[in-house]
Amino acid sequence: MRRRFLAALLFLGLAAAAGAQEALIDIPNPGARDLCPVCGMLVSKYPNWTATVLYKDGHAHHFDGAKDLFKYLFDYAKYAPDHRIEDIRAIAVTDFYNLARIDARKALYVTGSDVLGPMGHELIPLATQADAEDFMKDHKGRRVLRFEQVTKEIAERLDRGKFD
Repeated sequence: MRRRFLAALLFLGLAAAAGAQEALIDIPNPGARDLCPVCGMLVSKYPNWTATVLYKDGHAHHFDGAKDLFKYLFDYAKYAPDHRIEDIRAIAVTDFYNLARIDARKALYVTGSDVLGPMGHELIPLATQADAEDFMKDHKGRRVLRFEQVTKEIAERLDRGKFD
């Protein structure tokens, strides 16, 4: 299962590399009634935490944080039974410091900090290594992870306040 997921993400990364930046510009904002497919919260209430999966057909799923985005990707059949992972055009998260959308596959994620998102402990997205290091110092972060290092277990453990 994990191998299949990682293979699909590698495929997505190669296939979308050329058009990824344009896709981030095209990602729609969540509507007033858009619910996170993982937790059911209204996403538009938390614009500083928004993460989005954009499909080639223009459909988007929005999340109230990177943690729920990863839960969605790791349990794709449950949360997106009418979509194919191969049809994902872009995956974006909101950078903690500049609040800009950044490519989720290129972002760095800090765990174990004193910053809580809408659903509690969160994977904090940052655009650069320098930002991640500053965030770690300023907010008592425990680990910096790349997209491919985040596991289902890490996302689930965050819900229980476990960081190691």
